[in-house]
Amino acid sequence: MPAPATSDQWISSFLEAQAAELGAATNTQLAYGRDLKDFAGWIAHRKHDFSSADRDLVEAYLIDCDAQGLAKSTRARRLSAIKQIYRFAFEEGWRADNPAIQIKGPGREKRLPKTLEVVEVDRLLDAARNSGRTLHDRLRNVCLMELLYATGMRVTELVSLPVSSARGDPRMLLILGKGDKERMVPLSPPARNALTLWLAARDEAEDKAVAKGAKRSRFLFPSRGKLGHLTRHRFYLLIKEFAVHGGVSPDKVTPHTLRHAFATHLLANGADLRSIQTLLGHADVATTEIYTHVLDERLAELVLEHHPLATDSDKKKLD
Repeated sequence: MPAPATSDQWISSFLEAQAAELGAATNTQLAYGRDLKDFAGWIAHRKHDFSSADRDLVEAYLIDCDAQGLAKSTRARRLSAIKQIYRFAFEEGWRADNPAIQIKGPGREKRLPKTLEVVEVDRLLDAARNSGRTLHDRLRNVCLMELLYATGMRVTELVSLPVSSARGDPRMLLILGKGDKERMVPLSPPARNALTLWLAARDEAEDKAVAKGAKRSRFLFPSRGKLGHLTRHRFYLLIKEFAVHGGVSPDKVTPHTLRHAFATHLLANGADLRSIQTLLGHADVATTEIYTHVLDERLAELVLEHHPLATDSDKKKLD
């Protein structure tokens, strides 16, 4: 996908992806939008845009924010927004570099990615099996969730999967990721079974539609919308429904938390970081290393909570 022509298009594309893949709240999107528009306006006065700004320009902007007396938290948030849009641009292939990647902010606690316990994932899968007006809907819902948890795909990759990639009871799926980079991911037996059942239901419904004059779809999860496939937003709403039906807090559940769960559960069961990097489609292993912090935190909690020599004061640290 070519880079957008204007700064406004950069920002809108980034915010759309944030909303769909991370479930970013409206207030969060508004804050990111304000911060990025401020940065875009600042660099525009210096005859630059998102595609041409370099590290020196980003640092000069942050210095100017400090000179304006902006709070430390505000400056940290603005740098975070800039880093994220450039990481997004790098992964999309809009830029060959990330000019903000090595810039250190004014300091803020690093937030670990939200993830889910195995039992919570099981509840979501059970909810998907029982959610939907028809058997057709339920089979689609199960297939969506099983594929997402089995592969750690991004939601965009999932909803836009071509049906050709799922033919023939595949053991591996070929996924076209960000920057048009391809990767192979294995399918678990439950995911393969869900895929087989959904394909049968999908093809039967499509045959009936074609008999009435409709065209065949090239997507695994077809839709009558303009994209031709299930949208990211629709899947985001579906997964929230599964959370409610499964007794899992909807605030914890987005398509991206299933991706985090996929990675952390693999790591907890002995998978190496490089393999997880490949499966997730991360360009840099540094992006994948965040999951080691998640695992380290959980192991520390396990020891403090259950070790016979842990003191009451140790356990209070968990509260």
